[in-house]
Amino acid sequence: MDFSVKKLASDAGVFFSRAVQFTQENLGQAEKTELDAHFENLLARADCTKNWTEKIFRQTEYLLQPNPSARIEEFLYEKLDRKVPSRPTNAELLGQYMLEAAKDFGPGTPYGSTLIKVGECQQRLGGAEREFLQTSAISFLTPLRNFLEGDWRTISKERRLLENRRLDLDACKARVKKAKAAETKAAAVPDFQETRPRNYVLSASASALWTEEVDKAEHELRVAQTEFDRQAEVTRLLLEGISSTHVNHLRCLHEFVEAQTAYYNQCHRVMQDLQKELGRFSSSFGRNPGSSPDPAASASSPAASETDVLQIEEVQPPASGTRKAKVLYDYDAADTSEMSLLADELITVYTVPGMDSDWLVGERGNQKGKVPVTYLELLS
Repeated sequence: MDFSVKKLASDAGVFFSRAVQFTQENLGQAEKTELDAHFENLLARADCTKNWTEKIFRQTEYLLQPNPSARIEEFLYEKLDRKVPSRPTNAELLGQYMLEAAKDFGPGTPYGSTLIKVGECQQRLGGAEREFLQTSAISFLTPLRNFLEGDWRTISKERRLLENRRLDLDACKARVKKAKAAETKAAAVPDFQETRPRNYVLSASASALWTEEVDKAEHELRVAQTEFDRQAEVTRLLLEGISSTHVNHLRCLHEFVEAQTAYYNQCHRVMQDLQKELGRFSSSFGRNPGSSPDPAASASSPAASETDVLQIEEVQPPASGTRKAKVLYDYDAADTSEMSLLADELITVYTVPGMDSDWLVGERGNQKGKVPVTYLELLS
């Protein structure tokens, strides 16, 4: 118990001494040990690294997971050392809804079959996004987090310890300076008190006491200087390690860019494939529902309006009679019952009872066979 009380009193005294030194420095009443220019540059570089790493880390988190609730949930799971539950991406959810809708609308209908194609595409996009998120989290986010929560905490701890050592050193310097001034003053008193022997004895005793105090203060100064130099060297080595951190983060940045490039390339390929499949539907099913007709264009070009009506009607071909049709895209026959098509050619088409509404019978000279409605623009 006595030891604890003594330690508590000692710690309180050290804390008070540092507080006094810090206050006097801010008020300009005490000298402050300055670090060399190289050390100050290392400190500034470390602070800059920490600040920008933190900003890049946070913004990357927002990019990879825009939902703040999901970010908080993932953070809590990580702190509890539990596996983060797998959740579908927004694209995967959209694809799932499209596939379920296609079942209700009928997978054989134009809208239902298109929903299936787009839904499957969305699910592939969601899978690519999931892979990108996982790769980026491992290769980029984790190293940044490790620096902020590991290396930087160590650097901050050693910097605080160095600041305390500096305050102790400057406080010791102040005590030595004060003790020497008092010693000088005490040593000068006997010269003016030679006719008063009793005062001379007291002054000599005081001078001896201050001499002893100076020796003690100088010993404490040497100890404080040694501890400060040792801590400065430790901190310097850690700060110089920031260069290695930059090299590591540079490698992680390259990996992040590669992952992002692969992700967008994969998305681009998926969308190109989908666009090739669905491009024909834009003409086959008429004008975009989101667009509004131009009254002036309709009035000046009645033929265009008639064409739009015909394109909409082709979803349900006429029960009888023949019509001319313009081929929109090349088509390779899948079997002998179908007829191959060349873009921009004109053919004759008609339907037969019981035939699938997505197909017509096409004729070109002596050639005849089934042709897909979506590859055609009915003209008459």
